Amino acid sequence: MISLTQAPSMTRRQLLVGAASLSALALAGCATTTPQAPVVQGPTRYNVPPDVLSMYAARPEEDFPVPAADVSMVEPTYWRQEVDNPTGQPAGSVVVDTSNFFLYWTMPDNRAMRYGVGLGRAGFEWSGTGHIAYKRKWPVWTPPGEMVDRQPELEMYRHGQPPGLLNALGARALYIHQGNRDTIYRVHGTMDPSTIGKAVSSGCVRLLFQDVMDLYDRVRSGSPIIVA
Repeated sequence: MISLTQAPSMTRRQLLVGAASLSALALAGCATTTPQAPVVQGPTRYNVPPDVLSMYAARPEEDFPVPAADVSMVEPTYWRQEVDNPTGQPAGSVVVDTSNFFLYWTMPDNRAMRYGVGLGRAGFEWSGTGHIAYKRKWPVWTPPGEMVDRQPELEMYRHGQPPGLLNALGARALYIHQGNRDTIYRVHGTMDPSTIGKAVSSGCVRLLFQDVMDLYDRVRSGSPIIVA
């Protein structure tokens, strides 16, 4: 928190002059006797131990070489880690805890791999029980028609966005079905660490590239998924 020294009392004319010359500060409800540049605070940064840096290192062997993830921007609780299984689900399940922005891959001996995720913003969330019908490396992303109608700038991708680092699905995608119906929702990758632990996407469950690649190697097609 930035503390400001209280300004001495000012006449109405002085206050108006100060407001004219320091409009940004005046609009913020803040006045000082000496002009000061506004303080812009950057994102919080966390110290990252070597073992975590290694987990999120660059992956140059990929079809599209993946840069290291800047996990100093991610709260440590969202770094990938093995934990006791809190879900009550048997081994081999994907469980998304939307309240806490965690995805669990359940393992034998009541253990689970936990990943931090970004989720759908208000109005676009999805929850329920389904299964991972199939999964893809470096998938093509085809936006739903209604999304293209809402966002005309996506018209160029109506028939598919080619794979690559900037593809909306990223390095890997797991496709969620209920019965024989495609829910249109995916578990997929993102290169933006600032979105982990937040509700920012249009409904999908997003993991850092290194995390979704790790999850992809663990999950088998047909695995159950619970999003709650």
